[in-house]
Amino acid sequence: MPIIGIGTYKSQPEEIKTVVNTALECGYRHIDTAYLYQNEGSIGEVLKEWLDSGRIQREELFVTTKLPFIANRAEDVARFLDKSLERLNLDYVDLYLIHNPVGLIGKHDDDVWPVDEDGNVIMDLDTDLESLYKGMEKLADSGKAKAIGISNFNSKQIERIMKVCRINPANLQVELHAYHQQKALREVCSKYGIPVCAYGPIGAPYKAQGRGDDSPILLEHPTVASIAERLGKTPAQILIRFLIQLGIVVIPKSTKPERIRQNFQVFDFKLSPEDMSALDSLDKGESGRIFIFEDVLKGISKHPEYTFHIPV
Repeated sequence: MPIIGIGTYKSQPEEIKTVVNTALECGYRHIDTAYLYQNEGSIGEVLKEWLDSGRIQREELFVTTKLPFIANRAEDVARFLDKSLERLNLDYVDLYLIHNPVGLIGKHDDDVWPVDEDGNVIMDLDTDLESLYKGMEKLADSGKAKAIGISNFNSKQIERIMKVCRINPANLQVELHAYHQQKALREVCSKYGIPVCAYGPIGAPYKAQGRGDDSPILLEHPTVASIAERLGKTPAQILIRFLIQLGIVVIPKSTKPERIRQNFQVFDFKLSPEDMSALDSLDKGESGRIFIFEDVLKGISKHPEYTFHIPV
């Protein structure tokens, strides 16, 4: 699994082709998507062009996609992976993740954010994580997913999986950045040998921080800006390099070609122990979280036993 990949969350189908082409041209070989993002088809068109032309071999790519919330049932796993594979123009994915431990009930296969007449998300109160994961293991046996893993799971949910699994999760993907370093969760993953992948590794410059304090956007924090200026790098490069040096896989997302290129140019420098310590001190724990599925949380508030924000 390449330690850096291109994230595609909220990348629209009309812009995703430029994103993926730019990423492949400048050296990315790890592409992260999800059924939920509804952009697998456009990504698949680009992959087919590159593969058919011989510009890249399938073995050089590492493609991750995810089971949607509306398919959190063992009997739905294979069907939804087949739909993703068809859209991606691939025979297999390198990594297939349970996107979220919270199941939803959709009216049809593309009703990825189902809500009731009051606007509340429609929860699947029969979600069975242990059974679901066993369904994922069957996919790994089939070869359609070279590896399986989990996303947005907390420590307690990971422990539940580890008690019943035959195949260990190959990866945990969660929000992780200098403001929200997930240290306790990473310790649990380390105990079980589960690599961690960070989405939102530079924070969210387009989204309010939501912490109820006066902290600046992470990219504009004086500590980050100072290190970037001294090393002649962008703030995003500093934040990405910080996580890489912690051994964390990163999938920064951008739709701007120049930023996509810059985000990949993080292997020609190294942060000093002093820089790493300064960035480590920015951690705000749970209050540093940015990417919250607000619609899901509205439903979860009525059923707290399903929350994926349970403290460790």
